[in-house]
Amino acid sequence: MFRLPFLRKSTHGHSRNGDGSDPDALISLRGVTKSYATPAGEFQALKGVDLHVARGEFVAVIGKSGSGKSTLSNMITGIDRPTMGEVVVAGTPVHKLREGQIAEWRGRNVGVVFQFFQLLPTLTVLENILLPMDFCNMFSTRERKDRALHLLEAVEMVDHAGKLPTALSGGQQQRVAIARALANDPAIVAADEPTGNLDSRTADAVFHLFENLVGEGKTILMVTHDEDMARRVTRTVTIADGQIASDTGSDRARVVNAATYGLPHQAPAQHTVAVFSGAARLSEGAHA
Repeated sequence: MFRLPFLRKSTHGHSRNGDGSDPDALISLRGVTKSYATPAGEFQALKGVDLHVARGEFVAVIGKSGSGKSTLSNMITGIDRPTMGEVVVAGTPVHKLREGQIAEWRGRNVGVVFQFFQLLPTLTVLENILLPMDFCNMFSTRERKDRALHLLEAVEMVDHAGKLPTALSGGQQQRVAIARALANDPAIVAADEPTGNLDSRTADAVFHLFENLVGEGKTILMVTHDEDMARRVTRTVTIADGQIASDTGSDRARVVNAATYGLPHQAPAQHTVAVFSGAARLSEGAHA
């Protein structure tokens, strides 16, 4: 069993979001449309999407290539902006933030895991984990290094802390990317095809890490082509032609106790919480 200081399970009460929206909804998209100008004319990647995600949900977003699922994820993380509509995350109207504001907001509140890892090749593994904390001025200098090492230990990569990403396998780089996504203890982890470049054993181990994060109070939004993995999450949203074609969470009550989970960022708690009980499985697929 791995135990990781600094990764908190919030116990703050149930409260109404600042914009008056449903307090159960950590993520709310209302009438979101995203259009792009192309040589062939305007292309609508999203068409009036409404989506609400409660705290502690594990949501898979599936759909064919070009369906709009990655665009939907980018709306939530603030990587892209809607042409029309509203994106509210824990009471913050993300669509209204300026560029400088949105980068810091994302750094503090959303951990992003990419299909191709996006580790900086000239920085060591440890430095890649430290970077989000440095950028957002989170924690003291000593706490940052301790936290980074604990995160790497949790994903069984601490022995590689001094290596460059190019010296790691794909599975190892994805573990580092997950640790980096958790650097600032975000409430939300958004993963875009996180297992797309991994073998089945390592992909399964990454999925177990996400399951354990949900167990510790995180909210996971995972974009995936893998229908087998999509069937294992608590909720599946299918995107087709820029619209929600189906949502397994739309007709049932959420199995989430909203009062258990807090806001996206608080000061680091002093207690220790067990996480990543499935991390050992990653060792078996470490050379994916």
